[in-house]
Amino acid sequence: MPVVVVESPAKAKTINKYLGSDYTVLASYGHIRDLPSKDGSVDTDNDFAMTWEVDTKSRPHVKAIADALKDDNELILATDPDREGEAISWHLEEALRKRRAIKKDTPVSRVVFNAITKAAVTEAMKNPRQVDEPLVEAYLARRALDYLVGFKLSPVLWRKLPGARSAGRVQSVCLRLIVEREMEIEAFNAQEYWSVRALLQTPRGKDFEARLTVLGGEKLDKMSLKDSTAAELAVQAVTSRDLYVKSVEAKPASRNPSAPFMTSTLQQEASRKFGMGARQCMNAAQRLYEAGYITYMRTDGIDMAPEAVSAARDAIADRYGAEYVPSSPRIYKNKAKNAQEAHECIRPTEMSRDTSQLKVTEDDQRKLYDLIWKRTLACQMEGARMERTTVDIASRDDQVELRATGQVVLFDGFLRVYEEGRDDVAQDDDDKRLPQISQGEAIVFAKTGLAAQYAKAADQQDAVVESSGMQRADSAILSENAGVLALQHHTQPPPRYTEATLVKRMEELGIGRPSTYASVITTIQDREYVRKDKNRLFPEEKGRIVTIFLMNFFRKYVGYEFTADLETSLDDVSAGDLDYKEVLNTFWRDFSAAIAETSDLRVSEVLDKLDAALAPQLYPPREDGSDPRICPKCGTGQLHLKTSRTGGFVGCGNYPECRYTRPLNGDTDDTGDMELGEDNGDTIFMRKGRFGPYVQRGEVTEENKKPPRASIPKNWDAAELTLEQALKLLNLPREIGQHPDGGVISANFGRFGPYLMHKLPDEEKPVYANLKTQDEVFEIGMNLAVEMITEKRNNPGRGRRAAAKPLRELGEHPDGGAMNVMDGRYGPYVKWEKVNATLPKGVEPTDLTVEMAVELVNEKAAKTGKGKKKPAAKKKAAPKKTAAKKKTATSE
Repeated sequence: MPVVVVESPAKAKTINKYLGSDYTVLASYGHIRDLPSKDGSVDTDNDFAMTWEVDTKSRPHVKAIADALKDDNELILATDPDREGEAISWHLEEALRKRRAIKKDTPVSRVVFNAITKAAVTEAMKNPRQVDEPLVEAYLARRALDYLVGFKLSPVLWRKLPGARSAGRVQSVCLRLIVEREMEIEAFNAQEYWSVRALLQTPRGKDFEARLTVLGGEKLDKMSLKDSTAAELAVQAVTSRDLYVKSVEAKPASRNPSAPFMTSTLQQEASRKFGMGARQCMNAAQRLYEAGYITYMRTDGIDMAPEAVSAARDAIADRYGAEYVPSSPRIYKNKAKNAQEAHECIRPTEMSRDTSQLKVTEDDQRKLYDLIWKRTLACQMEGARMERTTVDIASRDDQVELRATGQVVLFDGFLRVYEEGRDDVAQDDDDKRLPQISQGEAIVFAKTGLAAQYAKAADQQDAVVESSGMQRADSAILSENAGVLALQHHTQPPPRYTEATLVKRMEELGIGRPSTYASVITTIQDREYVRKDKNRLFPEEKGRIVTIFLMNFFRKYVGYEFTADLETSLDDVSAGDLDYKEVLNTFWRDFSAAIAETSDLRVSEVLDKLDAALAPQLYPPREDGSDPRICPKCGTGQLHLKTSRTGGFVGCGNYPECRYTRPLNGDTDDTGDMELGEDNGDTIFMRKGRFGPYVQRGEVTEENKKPPRASIPKNWDAAELTLEQALKLLNLPREIGQHPDGGVISANFGRFGPYLMHKLPDEEKPVYANLKTQDEVFEIGMNLAVEMITEKRNNPGRGRRAAAKPLRELGEHPDGGAMNVMDGRYGPYVKWEKVNATLPKGVEPTDLTVEMAVELVNEKAAKTGKGKKKPAAKKKAAPKKTAAKKKTATSE
């Protein structure tokens, strides 16, 4: 009976149903081996020899596979159909051979399937092969490169930039994209421009909107009306003339559906439509794949199997009619750089199965499946047919001309099922419907003005902007006369990346692979280089300083082209066209030299160079013409770039006499200080420090070099902080009271949140208990504090509460099981098995009889269905196997 190995237990369970009792299906639980997290795991002096180590958590799984092979001497490796899957199979075979679980006569084969369906699995079993060596070598090269960058470059960061956590071959390039976009936004100079719109009316009384396109006989572009004066003259020019329809042009147009999903486009669309992060999207897709609902979800191919195309066309005809099925199937080919197209697109395994037929309860999975199902059907449907109309309205002297555009959908086609989302695209006038308009007709200004309409539209735009994180263009009404309106705008900087647009940009540049996008984006957030706010990605200060450091000292290795070319080389390795050792040699020769050169630099030299490189951003010109490097607080110190464990910041050179600091992107005229009031003759300040905002009692003086300070909790709004709140923070830790056994119980904020602390006189170390909310630090009472400390002391190292002692033991219930009176949050109650019955009002625990308790718990059990269940029938003991006698070796 062959042993089949897959990655996950869920996948093993599904496949086991298809293969039946003729196979033993086990899970490896992902990768079983990796390079040890220490220097030397890739030996650059010994032809890049790699030391592998079986993970502690994986050892039981490897042992289970090895034990199964003792009885079933055939191994079938059925891991995922990509480079990672091939690597897992290779690792398994190597590890099992090392354990001697695979003998010389043990058949070992590799099978792959793109979907976990009975047909796909059965077909794969008929076509076994060996592990693909070129794919494994591409994995080895990628893993070695990532290791060398991580373990050689990260220590340089630790020594030169305190607070920097690590660098990565792809993550550093991804971070660079986000940082450079933020610098573009900061350097952007908005330009004012105006537009003029008119609300017009046809002879039949129908209103429509048009925009000014020609003024004084000359065509206007976006920036033609530069100020309010020009806009006001344009309004007067429009309102002073009689208008007519100069031309009406209707053109047929069509829209074709988007290609089916691959990994990157699925992540982008899930982000646009549902706000899902890349990791959240892939986790949901993984569950759907393992359950057999969709094909493999890590792919850059967009082609579909012929049988899938046929099934999609049948499903379209059944649901929407034959007119929605094109005469011939649609064929898609990937145009992206480095696309492998080794697998199909991401599609449902059964085209006729919509979300209502899914046995899935998780919302993320249901939404994602619905998205995949609709996109797959839409990609094989007829295109949408429309009619686009352009109407030009002019004055009789041709000095003024306005244009109105719109469209009519003649046949919805694929739009009946699905329309792709768009990133940071404004509403297009072409989407509007136009009334019936004929050439030569006289056009008048509508009686209803545009002001109210634009005020409503501005409110709606604010709501959209708030949810998307985009900066809204300033718009101001200049004047309204006869339905003509001038609007003020300002050019906008490029929008910050969302996870969707970042994945799209990485794909365009050829950086990373489909299987890496989610982990890369998650890593830079986990390391606090980037934060996500309202679905937009903002670089943190430590992320900025790391990027600037790498751009100055390792520019080649965070280069977009270099990273993309390296991906191309790895693709050549996987195709068998390039030796992976050659790739490693070429990379290491230059990279090791750059590491050695930078290692000799002192921290002060690094900071000076970064300070000079960042000078335009750190010290922009001041309005009064003064030196931008002079400290705005003390007036004498020079500002310099400094680093800390939280990243980079700008600080005064007169430290510690002057403690002025500000973030890298802060306002140079803002000291970050705010006086909250006075208490007992001391001024209470709110200040912004390198580790975040804090409150301080009094100024720093020669006598008082370290005045009392307290950090402001993360979820408190520093801008709204009151004097009362500041004093509460400065009075921490709060003494709650004396514990009955001695010692004071106190509450405070710590690194991991709010907590209680207590130390008995005979204890070496205090006991800490976490509080659920920050308000409890100031509100928790003595009784609850003693209870929590006691529970924590009884259960050291565990987050559970200690078993509560009963107030009174009542005895056995007639159906078995003890009944006790317990003290609960809402008063005393009777506990029996899983049933908790509250005591009626006025009944004291001492007055409760056994009969009353039985009645209470039986009544509660009848309502909740939690009564004592009958014990399951015992299974008959299996007959004991007779141990086989061991063979003994005999000598001749």
